[in-house]
Amino acid sequence: MVQAVLLMAYGSPATLDDVEAYVTHIRGGRTPAAAQVEELRQRYRRIGGSSPLRAITSAQAEALQRHLAAQGVPARVYVGMKHAPPFIADAVAAMARDGIGEAVGLALAPHYSRLSVASYFSVAGEEAAARGIALHTVESWHDHPGFITAVASRVQAALARFPSPAGVEVVFTAHSLPRRIRTWGDPYPEQLARTSELVASAAGVPSWRFAYQSASHTGEPWLGPDLLEVLRALAAAGRREVVVCPVGFVADHLEVLYDIDIEAQDTARALGLHLERAASLNDGADFIASLADLARRALRPEGVR
Repeated sequence: MVQAVLLMAYGSPATLDDVEAYVTHIRGGRTPAAAQVEELRQRYRRIGGSSPLRAITSAQAEALQRHLAAQGVPARVYVGMKHAPPFIADAVAAMARDGIGEAVGLALAPHYSRLSVASYFSVAGEEAAARGIALHTVESWHDHPGFITAVASRVQAALARFPSPAGVEVVFTAHSLPRRIRTWGDPYPEQLARTSELVASAAGVPSWRFAYQSASHTGEPWLGPDLLEVLRALAAAGRREVVVCPVGFVADHLEVLYDIDIEAQDTARALGLHLERAASLNDGADFIASLADLARRALRPEGVR
C-alpha cells in the first residue's frame, strides 16, 4: 500500500490582497469589518508584507520526505492548511489522485485541543474516509524527546546571548484559546505546562514561567496570563533580562514575528527589559528528525494512533 504523511497547519494569507478572504474563512464565511482587515494587513506589512508560514511548512514537508526516504520509508509528504490554500481537503484529494491508500495525519501543533488539532483531523478524516484512505493521526507530541531536545537547544542558544545566563528569566508561550476549553477537560493547558517543564529541565533553566499570547477579541474570556502582562510583572519585580520561547509554535509566522518580535519587544524596551527570543524550529534537522520518528511509528501497526 502506498503511504503518505499529511502535515497540517493553520494557514496564512499569501499576499496582502488575500487577507480579507483569509479572515472571512476563519469567521466561517462571515465578512469581517474593513477596519479589522486593515489592522491585520498592517501587521503583515510590519513583518515584510506576508507570513513565511506557507514557505516554511513546504520546506518542512520536503525535508521530512527526504529524511523518511533516507530511512527506507518512501512516504510522500503533503501539506494542508486549515484556513488558506492549499486547504486540508484539497491535500487529501491530491493524495487520492496519487493512489495513496494509507496516511498519517500530523498537525504542526504539538499540543492537542478540540479547538485546534481536533478541527484539523475532523476535516482530514472526513475527506479521507470519502476517498477510501486509511488515515492514522498523532493527537499530540508535546513530550516527544526529540521535540523537547530541539526546543531546549534553542533556549540555550538564546540564553547564551546574555552575559550571565543564570540570571535570565525564561517565559514559554503558546497561542491563547477561549477559557471555556477548561470546562471540557481539554488537555491543552496541561500539555503546555508539561512541555515547559521538560524543556526547562533539559535546558538547565533555573527560573521560568508560562504565558499565553495572541488572544483574539471575541467578547469572551481567553486563557491567561498574557505575555505582555507577564513582562510588566517581571519588570515590576526588578527583573531586567528575559528569553521568550514560543513553545506552542513550530514555525515563524505572524504570532511570532509580530506578536513577539515587534509588540512584545516594544513593550519590553519601554519597561527597560532586554528581551531575546528563542529561535523557531522551522525546518531544522533536529526537528525534522522528530517528525520523522512520529510518522514512522504512526505508519506501523504498533505505532501511535
